[in-house]
Amino acid sequence: MEQGDAFVLVVDDRVNRIAAVTPALGFSAGFTNASVVGSDTIRAGDVLGLTIWENVDDGLLVPQGQNATVLEEVQVDGSGFIFVPYAGRVKAAGNTPEAIRRIISDKLSDQTPDPQVQVRRLAGDGSTVSIVGAVGAQGVYPIERPTRTLAAMLAAAGGVAVQPEIAQVTVVRGNHSGSIWFEDLYDHPGHDIALRGGDRIIVEQDTRSFTALGATGTQNRVTFESQTLSAIEAIAQVGGLQSTLADPTGVFVFRNEPEEIAQQLLGRTDITGTQRVIYVLDLTRPNGMFMARDFAIRDEDTVYVTEAPYTQFNKAIAAATGSLSAVNSLSTAAGN
Repeated sequence: MEQGDAFVLVVDDRVNRIAAVTPALGFSAGFTNASVVGSDTIRAGDVLGLTIWENVDDGLLVPQGQNATVLEEVQVDGSGFIFVPYAGRVKAAGNTPEAIRRIISDKLSDQTPDPQVQVRRLAGDGSTVSIVGAVGAQGVYPIERPTRTLAAMLAAAGGVAVQPEIAQVTVVRGNHSGSIWFEDLYDHPGHDIALRGGDRIIVEQDTRSFTALGATGTQNRVTFESQTLSAIEAIAQVGGLQSTLADPTGVFVFRNEPEEIAQQLLGRTDITGTQRVIYVLDLTRPNGMFMARDFAIRDEDTVYVTEAPYTQFNKAIAAATGSLSAVNSLSTAAGN
């Protein structure tokens, strides 16, 4: 039914199925398909030390009379490369010291027989992530063997400092980001993604809320206390219906529905853009409580509970006489 510029719908099973759509949180394939990085992965800015042995008396790099040469403080440049004499530019960032050793050995072996190379990190933090927000200890943490995945890194930071049911975790990697519910890290192991150097991890409390008005225990803007919230739970969260004021046949939920959902709800294709929809819940109907239990409250909804007809009548009398009880007292006095 259309009233003014809004559509009024009585909630039933069909309406619940369509209106229960909620935005899903999750990581894209770029996050979930990334493999675990080694804790000894070299990155730009690290400083390496190289020792090279040669099995000839007159070697390329080893001074005469010695069996090895040491190249100290070889810094990985901004592009991730180092320069090694006779081996040229070698890709270091993203590789482990062992991988760099093999690359240098292969390049030198074309010029000197069976060279032996040792590579070690002298300075640099290696791969690190930053963790901010509602965690036990914010800071910059290295990606080490025990902390290569998101769940382990959050544990290293002292865990979340808000209720786990409403904690959201966002990972920012370059120009991409993804968010999940904290509890999904354990319910769905695929969300426990491998970390990369430079990742930023933000933990926040859920910011969704609804507004409660009318004959409820409180009239206020109310934050969600769980990932999903039904109409019954929302009413309970604000203290329930006021028994002396509320009309259980008139519980309304006001919402702006996107075009796609509005078309499904109304069975029409001639409407465009966001539509104002008023959902009606009658808790006195045989299945009214079940409908309210299955109706999903969404971010920025307004839940309004009307007052009972008796309350409206009482207000009208009170405007003229002070209160309905005053009228009853006058009647009693007149009878005496």
